[in-house]
Amino acid sequence: MSDATRATSAAPTVPVVPRKSWQALIVLLLGMFIALLDTTILNVALPTIRTTLDASESTLSWIISGYALAFGLALIPAGRIGDRIGHKWIYFSGVALFTVASLACGLAQDDTQLVIARIVQGLAGGMFVPAVTAFIQLLFPPQVRGKAFAIMGAVIGVSSALGPIVGGLIIQAFGDTNGWRLVFFVNLPIGVITLIAAAILLPKRSEVGTPAATGKAGLDWIGLFLVSASLIALLVPLIQGEDEGWPLWTYLSLAGGVILMVLFGLWEVAYTKRGNSPLVPPRLFSHPAFTGGVILALVYFAAFTSIFFTISLLWQSGLGHTALESGAVAIPFAVGGIVGSALSNRLAAKLGRNVLVLGTALLAISLTWTWLILLTTNAADLTNWLLLAPLLVGGFGNGLFIAPNAQFIVATVNREEAGAASAVISAVQRIGSAVGIAIIGSVLFGNIVITGNTPEAVATGFTHAAAAAMLVSAIFAVAAFLLVFALPKQVPSRGAAPQKQQH
Repeated sequence: MSDATRATSAAPTVPVVPRKSWQALIVLLLGMFIALLDTTILNVALPTIRTTLDASESTLSWIISGYALAFGLALIPAGRIGDRIGHKWIYFSGVALFTVASLACGLAQDDTQLVIARIVQGLAGGMFVPAVTAFIQLLFPPQVRGKAFAIMGAVIGVSSALGPIVGGLIIQAFGDTNGWRLVFFVNLPIGVITLIAAAILLPKRSEVGTPAATGKAGLDWIGLFLVSASLIALLVPLIQGEDEGWPLWTYLSLAGGVILMVLFGLWEVAYTKRGNSPLVPPRLFSHPAFTGGVILALVYFAAFTSIFFTISLLWQSGLGHTALESGAVAIPFAVGGIVGSALSNRLAAKLGRNVLVLGTALLAISLTWTWLILLTTNAADLTNWLLLAPLLVGGFGNGLFIAPNAQFIVATVNREEAGAASAVISAVQRIGSAVGIAIIGSVLFGNIVITGNTPEAVATGFTHAAAAAMLVSAIFAVAAFLLVFALPKQVPSRGAAPQKQQH
């Protein structure tokens, strides 16, 4: 046999993917698009919500944190239920609930209604997003799966990047009173189209050969209750404490949250020993590097998701700019993120863990740089041009980190544990976002001191408070940089193929 013949016979053949699989991917990514658009589109609407509904400062934190926390808590049980009854109808039900909740958000008459509807919206997003990665695993063979995940990564980047601009354009066009409501109504036509397409194009469980569920049937409801109660007990005082002057109940709630988290860990161990399938398998944390990776995900997402919460409130409520001008500030970060995401997989193959080191380092530099600008610049002299370079650097670093980080964290556990590890990481990322907004919001609002009724006094007060909040974000970013070194230097080539989920 000639060398050419041997080379041809040894070359791997790429299987032909049915057209229906690509059509199904489009449907799935429509849902992913609106779920992730809503994580960024609302930042520029917060100041107008504050004035229109006379919302409290803590309400603004709840609008973002409540969505992220509910999203994260729904991810693991939704994935488990989808495995048992089929992912098509979990996806359909989640998108339907998300669409209805978006309508309820836009129709809210007071801040309480808005927060409740927003939490329901987050639960719905957490319901259907796991089905996206599950379907990609089922519909695409390994040789093509990377391409499907890369397309998903591009949608994540584009939807996150479009959010502030779309939100700013809508509020600019329709005014402060109704503009923020239309920010939610954007989801309605996309949601309806997605539901119709999902009913027609997504395959049933029998058509994709979903393996039958193993182990004892049922979900770890007690574990879900304990971890939910723990996180709520921790989050409520972080959001409400500053607004209410840190009364005794806030400290008792924080202590209770820690106790409930310990009880959750003990319950998961006991539940596993009885042969059940726990919400979070304790064996994952027998790998010290995985534990470090989970903390990394929590801290990193706490750092970067809070950036534009701070900047949007400063730009609009403090400096008096429009929602569109506030959205424009985010453009360099979005552009850097898209470029970084496009290069991340190729650089991860060449640099290994160093791509994450570079990504976290650039974000830490970006946030420290932004903090120094806010600290040393007079409020009257602040412009988006001053933040262009640091935000471009931070966006590029964020793009390098987001796509490959789950692969490196999942690589710390055994292959058969990859699915459970990926679900835990996805949930922790959302919880990190919720905790980050809660802490940064508390710092931001707690440091607003306005001496006088002039626009200059308001701008100065907000700028000093934003500098304090950005310093906390920068500290989170530096901590994330240090935690990266707990991960393996390379993803093993024969390891599990993790689900590249992030939002």
